[in-house]
Amino acid sequence: MDEVTNLNHRFAINGHLSFEVGENGLLMANIQNAYAQAEIMLQGAHILTYQPVDDAPLIWLSPKAKYLPGKAVRGGVPICWPWFGNYESGNPETDKNYPAHGIARTGMWEVINSEMLPNGATRITFALLMDEAAARLWPHPSALHYIVTVGRDLILELVTHNTGSSPFTISEALHTYFVIGDIDATQVSGLEGCAYIDKVDGFKRKTEPEKVTVTSEIDRVYLNTTEDCIIEDHKLHRNILVAKTGSDTTVVWNPWAEKAAQMADMGEGSYRGMLCVESANAAENAVTVAPGTHHSMCVVYAVQRG
Repeated sequence: MDEVTNLNHRFAINGHLSFEVGENGLLMANIQNAYAQAEIMLQGAHILTYQPVDDAPLIWLSPKAKYLPGKAVRGGVPICWPWFGNYESGNPETDKNYPAHGIARTGMWEVINSEMLPNGATRITFALLMDEAAARLWPHPSALHYIVTVGRDLILELVTHNTGSSPFTISEALHTYFVIGDIDATQVSGLEGCAYIDKVDGFKRKTEPEKVTVTSEIDRVYLNTTEDCIIEDHKLHRNILVAKTGSDTTVVWNPWAEKAAQMADMGEGSYRGMLCVESANAAENAVTVAPGTHHSMCVVYAVQRG
């Protein structure tokens, strides 16, 4: 029995969840129910699309996205774990051998459960395969589970288990790309008064005085914030609620024109129709997980109209 046949035999839900072989042999999970449709690539447990019924897509995927084994896809919901950004050991020669944003976003994941919930939503649970290559980069006994619920809202829960006898520290993020009507007609509320690291301006520490507007490249790491964020999309006439628990950091990112033009998988002008608002634990908000315990970071994405 080949892998996709085995997945469908064990985890498919008739009329709701099925598996197929996608481009370059990458396995895909397809979800469709009364509320929404979604596509998830098993490499990286990478959510590629999520679109509520009778609404515009919520999750942005680059028109030039490339699907290659071992490579991250531009757009969707990449998982950053167990470090966010570049690995930092203090040894530049060592650090360059570690992939940016950790091992989860391009690692292989397996499906360990699927179910249709009483409310009609579809839930699928993944586990990161901790093979020898992963263990060389992250030599801590651990397990990482990812629970995706596709319903009226999109609910994502990333759970880190410490299965060893010593504590370890992680940084993490759900690097979510959202569809917006136009960057000039978009604001982000919920971060007013928050301190942030401005990665575009030499990692200077600043304070956000008002709603976030984007008029140039932005890469800000907002610290010590647990509040909900709202992406106010005045062109599509909708708000996107980003509600989270277990996360003390929010990252806002858009590459803007010059940097986007340097990305072969971005698409000309497409930066105007996307904005990343990432729920995270980064910098001084990194999380230490004690032996025998777990840490959960959960986010809910919901469209609000009217």
